[in-house]
Amino acid sequence: MVTTSQKLVISGYYGFCNSGDEAVLKSILTALEEESQRSNITIEPIVLSGDPESTTAMYGVRSVHRMKLKEVREALKESDGLISGGGSLLQDATGLKSIPYYLGVIKLAQWLKKPTFIYAQGIGPVNRKIFNPMIKSVFKACTYVSVRDEQSADYLRGLGLQWNQIHVVPDPVMGLPLPETKVERSAGAVSADAATQANRVEPSTGGHTKLPVIGVSVRFWESDRKELTAIAAGLKKLCSKRAVHLRFLPFHLPVDEQASRFLMEMLGDVTSKGSEISITEDLTDPQLMLEEVSKCDLVIGMRLHSLIYAASQYVPPVGISYDPKIDQFLLRLDSEPAGNTDTLDGDKLAKTVVGLLDQRSQWLKEHEEGITQLKQEARVPAQQIINYLGRKG
Repeated sequence: MVTTSQKLVISGYYGFCNSGDEAVLKSILTALEEESQRSNITIEPIVLSGDPESTTAMYGVRSVHRMKLKEVREALKESDGLISGGGSLLQDATGLKSIPYYLGVIKLAQWLKKPTFIYAQGIGPVNRKIFNPMIKSVFKACTYVSVRDEQSADYLRGLGLQWNQIHVVPDPVMGLPLPETKVERSAGAVSADAATQANRVEPSTGGHTKLPVIGVSVRFWESDRKELTAIAAGLKKLCSKRAVHLRFLPFHLPVDEQASRFLMEMLGDVTSKGSEISITEDLTDPQLMLEEVSKCDLVIGMRLHSLIYAASQYVPPVGISYDPKIDQFLLRLDSEPAGNTDTLDGDKLAKTVVGLLDQRSQWLKEHEEGITQLKQEARVPAQQIINYLGRKG
């Protein structure tokens, strides 16, 4: 059997020190590699990144700067197709530039007669109607479209895409594996830098203990910080009921570390009642962050991917919603947020956490089968892309 090489450009929010988006990239790269091994195709990724040098160093793939049009065009020109995704790329809640940029990359690939694949994107919110015909035009010309929730699919159907043109799949990070074991790493598969990151802990009482570990992933959102004030009240209430280890997990550096330390200051001294508190530092490798999450007994998260990391490792997630994407993901687990950033109640948060800690085995029994199914379905876009390239070749 003759092996053919296919170059795929991958477009997304990569190279910005955001563990969630880096996890999306790592998940896509891993799924493509594993699916290609089952075929006669070798995939050569070319990643569009805000920091190409860092992306190449972290993943061992070719990368070009996402904002240098000439480099992007040349990469697309020599490629065999474009993957756009995953993540929340097409939304105007954080500004007006995202939708035109990502659609522009897809359209450029289509002008160059390249197949374009939408990989498990979360579409929206799209508040400005001017973007609707642009999205419709570009998506109708795509070779394959997959989205990560029914709300995104409904939005695209509302634009005129047919139901059978859209695959609803889980976020690709549901399929992200843990880093290789120490035995496997002994062959030199992990860098010294990654090993250093894995050991970077800043505990207040000597490191991890056998206390229940509560992962905490927060971000700044409300201007008056009332969401962090409510979380602090909930964590204080929790620590008054039982001793736990609060493990802060900043997902987007440096801003999430600032939010974490802001919250830690509000907590004061929780160690006097037997609890512990610590924070990961400079942890950008997505699999090492996934490993941190896997060690938790429960994760309280504002960042979507902190909740996805937790669920993928069969760790109960407690979501605090600032965006519909949080609600939509939890809905796939037949769950709902503990509250939203505008009206979060600290007492309710503490009660939710205590209840899950006490009934963790029951939670796992109810969710294990569904999570396993989501992890398998997360590979579907990679399978579809590899199958298309195989037929084309």
